[in-house]
Amino acid sequence: MFGVQGRTAQLQWYRTDAEPAEVAFLHGFSDSARCWEPLLAALPGIRALAIDARGHGDSGLPEEPLGYDALRDDAAVVLAEQPRDGGVVVVGHSMGAMSAAYLAAARPDLVRALVLEDPPPGQANAGQGEPWSVPTWLADLQALELPARIARGRTDEPGWPEDELEPWAESKAQVNPGLFELTFQDPGPLTDLLAVTTCPVLLIHGDTERGSLISSEYAERCAQAAAGEFRAAHLRGAGHSVRRDNRAQYLDELKSFLVKNG
Repeated sequence: MFGVQGRTAQLQWYRTDAEPAEVAFLHGFSDSARCWEPLLAALPGIRALAIDARGHGDSGLPEEPLGYDALRDDAAVVLAEQPRDGGVVVVGHSMGAMSAAYLAAARPDLVRALVLEDPPPGQANAGQGEPWSVPTWLADLQALELPARIARGRTDEPGWPEDELEPWAESKAQVNPGLFELTFQDPGPLTDLLAVTTCPVLLIHGDTERGSLISSEYAERCAQAAAGEFRAAHLRGAGHSVRRDNRAQYLDELKSFLVKNG
């Protein structure tokens, strides 16, 4: 799916071809850029760029505190090196969605429009960076060989398309253990970022009882806070990995948004 790859500073990135990207994809915690390939297979003709976040995939890990300001700046460095008039549509999931929101708020020249797949809502007075540790679920997966990780994913998430499982499983082994030796800064409120974001925004979320971080009530608060055009799409039956839980409806929402804003 990705035909070109390269490196900017410590960051590994991938593009569908040599032309400037129209859409940039930012993955969630413990995923990698290649986790977007199953979705891109259903988006023929889209010129896409995907970035391995620091400490993920094949990207390096600077020895400095980890937070969304740094993740924002990483994405900005890559996009600024591959400019497109009017910016690109930025699509992010979870950590990548919040990174995208930080980017759109700070660098509107780089972002034409924004798709946020179940970002964390953030919190006021997030404070200073805090120590953190490897989540138990990730440590358990990393202890398995690749075939066993794939099998675990198939068992735990029987509704996911089969082509999602291998890149998801591979990415877990690529998480740099040095991440957990750094302090992590929680994000500020998503509503505050949307209040200074003027580009069109699509927020896609699932059901909180299935693990979605965004509730319908919070999505309404986002709509009220947004400075620009905003739409929330609640994909019922989906959890935190919305595109994996309900690919067909996710693609419908994404394609419609790209037709209008791409």
